[in-house]
Amino acid sequence: MFSQRPSFTNVFSASSRVVLPAASLLVWGAVAFSAVTWGLRWSATGAAPSNATAAAQALPEVDVSAAARSLGAAPVQAAAAPTLASRFQLQGVMAVGPDAGAALISVDGKPAKPYRVGAVVADGLVLQFAQGRRVSLGMALDGPQALVLELPAKK
Repeated sequence: MFSQRPSFTNVFSASSRVVLPAASLLVWGAVAFSAVTWGLRWSATGAAPSNATAAAQALPEVDVSAAARSLGAAPVQAAAAPTLASRFQLQGVMAVGPDAGAALISVDGKPAKPYRVGAVVADGLVLQFAQGRRVSLGMALDGPQALVLELPAKK
């Protein structure tokens, strides 16, 4: 009682009716995908610079504030630039003589630092003199005064 085994040729011929068309479809799909991908890359590299410059030249300028107003935004008030005097706050003065002394000055809200007469405080401004409750800042030690700072009044 021999059982009849399926032969290799029978198994291969039955599966080849499904496997070979599927494999063929898969290979040709990969070839088509590759051809489309390379075609798009080649066309993009040759035409991109001229299309990009033409598109950039064709776009009109947009008034952002007018667009915002048309969409219902409230007009924005431009913040005023801080004045030179508002950047500096005098914290203390130590006057020793006409060409000597020091001042404790806070610049742009940072912690106060001590500066001697002749030292650069900020933005090229030099501490010119320290006298009583006030100091003078200028572009040079012997130059004209650009700014005079005074200590706040005692309460």
